[in-house]
Amino acid sequence: MGAVGLAAVSTGRSAFGIELPANSTRLAQHLFVYHGPINVGIVRDGTRALLIDCGDGGVTSVLPNLGVVSVDRVLFTHHHRDQACGAHLLTEGGTRVVVPAAERACFDDVAAYWNDPKSRWHLYSLHPHHLMLAESVRVDDVVHDGDVLTWGPARIRILSTPGHTDGSISYGVEVDGKRIVFSGDVIYDEGRVWDLHSLQKGVRRGKLQLTDYHGFLGARGELVESLNRIQEVRPDTLVPSHGHMMTDPPKAIDALVRRLETCHDKYVSISALRHYFPDLFREYANRPGQMPIRKGKPVPSCLRHFDTTWMILSDSKAAFVMDCGGAGVVQKIRELVTQGEVKTVEGLWVTHYHDDHTDGIPEFQKAFDCPCITDRGVAQVISDPRAWRLPCVSPNRSRVDRATKDGESWRWHEFKLTAYHFPGQTLYHAGLLVEGHGTRMLFVGDSFTMGGIDDYCTNNRNWLGRGVGFDRCVALIEELQPTHILNCHVNEAFDFTPEQCRFMRSNLAEREQSFRQIVPWDHANYGMDESWIRCHPYEQDAKTGDWVKLRVIVTNHSIEERLAACRVILPRGWDKRNDVDTGSLSSAPADRSGWQKATIPAKKEREIVLQFQVPSGITAGRYVVCVDIRYGTWSLPQFTEAIVVVQP
Repeated sequence: MGAVGLAAVSTGRSAFGIELPANSTRLAQHLFVYHGPINVGIVRDGTRALLIDCGDGGVTSVLPNLGVVSVDRVLFTHHHRDQACGAHLLTEGGTRVVVPAAERACFDDVAAYWNDPKSRWHLYSLHPHHLMLAESVRVDDVVHDGDVLTWGPARIRILSTPGHTDGSISYGVEVDGKRIVFSGDVIYDEGRVWDLHSLQKGVRRGKLQLTDYHGFLGARGELVESLNRIQEVRPDTLVPSHGHMMTDPPKAIDALVRRLETCHDKYVSISALRHYFPDLFREYANRPGQMPIRKGKPVPSCLRHFDTTWMILSDSKAAFVMDCGGAGVVQKIRELVTQGEVKTVEGLWVTHYHDDHTDGIPEFQKAFDCPCITDRGVAQVISDPRAWRLPCVSPNRSRVDRATKDGESWRWHEFKLTAYHFPGQTLYHAGLLVEGHGTRMLFVGDSFTMGGIDDYCTNNRNWLGRGVGFDRCVALIEELQPTHILNCHVNEAFDFTPEQCRFMRSNLAEREQSFRQIVPWDHANYGMDESWIRCHPYEQDAKTGDWVKLRVIVTNHSIEERLAACRVILPRGWDKRNDVDTGSLSSAPADRSGWQKATIPAKKEREIVLQFQVPSGITAGRYVVCVDIRYGTWSLPQFTEAIVVVQP
């Protein structure tokens, strides 16, 4: 085990004669827990050890204090990088790697994921998660539900516990008369989970099968089943990967199940999906606290609707088009021109970046010579999609001729148009108020239906809080008082009563509190917003010898400023000499280990710039560059990543 600094430990000293490190806990004579960025289980047998997960590999620093000379094997609960990014420190010393059978490819064939366009574009299926290891790890054995391992003094039972990931497992360790379950990220501590966005999963009801994209808390059912399976083992203690050890597992689990139900109930009560898929929510229909679903109303005669496109027709038969999801839209507009219903096409408005609203824009722009207009946030995504990793993003690049400011107005024929930043279904979303013909038409993209708000995918960055996310959108509806609200997927118009607006805003305020209770962060958005730390650009090209600039964007959802630091983790095959800049491109200070630091103001974003060099002599291809994060008191190894495509 020289690779992890264990071989030099004297085998003559007993671990019982050495003071236990402050970042470790002893649960039994032969069982310890190392508290690093994650909790790592250590089963000790003389001078050798078995680990449960390994995190960033920091556990190797305490093993000598326990008299451990070698690590025989490491058992993993699931495939996320924060669980296993230090695995190479162990495998290089001969440690055997044991993983859940269902997630083997997420360890030893990660290139298949990173090189697959389906893992990059048009993302509606979000499993496996992009916290996939950056590089493959050799797998020696796999385990299945119900397997029992005997190692040294321990008997270890494997429990299938999906939820956080599809193939997650827990390990029930019986040793020294104790029964301890290492539960991965199934639970954080009493009543809490590490995050909510990992529970995004498609659901099935009869013949209806929704994608992960439509599955807010969709893994809730299997997570509860996993928690019940853990309860059946009757452990003395639960040891989560992230979080605090629990000595009253039934109490901790029961609290989590109750909070999950509360969170889901708050979500359903104003969910837009109740309009699209009423059968999916039959059992909620008569529950108290469910907002009534509005009836539709006729669409003004100046509008046409097809696919996900709305079109405004002026009295002179000029057309202003909203969204273009595919070639069929272009064909339909040409038919209307041929029929004489449309004389000219004079503008294209883009409501948001999703592919079913943008895939056809390049063809539209070839067919019709008119300006493309949208909100500045939407413009950034659709004009440079490679720079972003988001659900439903299209690789097709769109030309934006005019990026609007919030509240910017202009005249188009007999209509007055006003653009708004409208962070509803996604943070990168625009709203457009069109006044004319005796109406006040508010085009909301996909953000509302008669059933409420379209917040069914946390990965869209649906923020909670006063004046942000859907609260801002509902507040705009209250202020603007539209006569007609238009959704791109709904043929009818609709509106909301003042009472319904108040109900939605009250619900969102309650969510901010109830969702905060279920995650360990000081604001719910950290558990909801998967991209609160992201790399920009997400993907870029480079050649050997090039210096690559990477901006790490940190969103501070807290009410106080936070200190953030980050450093780049390059692929192992890259030459580490003179290839990392410690800060010449950033005003933030850096230390000699490459950490760049910055203070992030409350409720603001700030970037930290990293720079590194692509070494000569490496093979062309796609490389995953990870970023370690320190945020306040949190240590988050390889918490985000970017793609560098090295050209021949």
